[in-house]
Amino acid sequence: MIIGNGVLITNDAENNFYDCGAVLVKDNVIEDVGNFEDIKAKYPNEEVVDVKGKVIMPGMICAHSHIYSAYGRGMAPSLPITDFYTVLENQWWRLDKLLTTEDVKLNALTTYIESIQNGVTTLIDHHAGPNSVEGSLFTIREAALETGMRTSLCYEVTDRDGMEIAEKGIKENVDFIKACQEDDKGDMVKGLFGIHASFTVSDETLYKSREAMEGVYDGYHVHVAEGIEDQYECLEKHGKRVVNRLHDFDMLGPNTLAVHCAHVSQAEMDILKHTNTKVVTNPESNMNNAIGAPPTIKMMEEGIVVGLGTDAYTNDMFESLKVANILQSHNVCKPGVGFMPAIEAQFKNNPKILAQYYNKPVGTLEKGAYADLITLDYFPHTPINANNWYGHSLFGFTGRLVIDNMINGKFVMKNRELTNVDVQAIHAKSKEAVVKVWKHM
Repeated sequence: MIIGNGVLITNDAENNFYDCGAVLVKDNVIEDVGNFEDIKAKYPNEEVVDVKGKVIMPGMICAHSHIYSAYGRGMAPSLPITDFYTVLENQWWRLDKLLTTEDVKLNALTTYIESIQNGVTTLIDHHAGPNSVEGSLFTIREAALETGMRTSLCYEVTDRDGMEIAEKGIKENVDFIKACQEDDKGDMVKGLFGIHASFTVSDETLYKSREAMEGVYDGYHVHVAEGIEDQYECLEKHGKRVVNRLHDFDMLGPNTLAVHCAHVSQAEMDILKHTNTKVVTNPESNMNNAIGAPPTIKMMEEGIVVGLGTDAYTNDMFESLKVANILQSHNVCKPGVGFMPAIEAQFKNNPKILAQYYNKPVGTLEKGAYADLITLDYFPHTPINANNWYGHSLFGFTGRLVIDNMINGKFVMKNRELTNVDVQAIHAKSKEAVVKVWKHM
């Protein structure tokens, strides 16, 4: 079909921009891009979807989230939260223990639904749930396929629930990665090996994880120096910093996501750069947990690919984009310096991250890229063009302006209505199930 008659942002290497543009979708890829009238004349027999002046752009990419935390919205903590450790111990580590397989499925469905509603077309998740480990990633995959979301999944291996659970997590990761390698559902679902963080995994667990990954070509997904406590504990127990420890276990590399990196040193940045390890920053979560601002600008200056996620604080990547800008500017007390790093993280580096895992480009509207696109009901009071669409995306676009969402050549949301799932029924089930969980919090 032809999708056109709107302001077309391609986000391709040449920054092609059309005041009244169109894309031709064939099967699940972009076949052609150009002016609306030219595309219609060139392909007269194609169905035309007229967006009536809306913005057409690539779908948003979330490079790090936590589906398991969906029940946390509106949940009042019953134990005190005073620092980063108590955030984990008194809230998230209590919640994840309570999740059943049914809860995992509902959490995945509600997260994917809201992400689609906010214009996300690819989501990379980091799952936890010690009492429902086995089959959990396969359950989340079911939800992704039902909603139509492109996704990458892993289970966070940790020692905090005992070695038996850690070994189950190792097996779940490897089984899922191998299953995705055998059948990735048309390049829609990928697997990584998840590790919670250095301070919750022993050398024994890292050895077992590395051994289990022998011959399995995929990367790791791990929190790195999110809180300064991670560094203190690593130095005290292992005599080295977090990045050095992961490097010694050969867990860094181009397919690995090092998430947060709020407290990395220059030497650690050098290692991340040398190994081409990708970093994902999550500004709203960092501010909420009061762990400090990551050196995003410095890492980018060093040539490290830094992408953007949410850490599940929100499912609206436009919101995360806005805060990525102001956090960095506020942190260094220089207005404007956070603007281009935020833009680069979402629109340049997140597509680079996905290029490590997917067979065709994602995050751009160009010939040969996957047909992952969104339309926004955005009619600005100032001009929008190739030179300033970044500014409009940061200061004007929001997830709630998204009207249509196409993933892999299929509309998963049309006119704000999801096409594959019954949103109200899923929300009703979630509300019923979460009450039972909250009682135990």
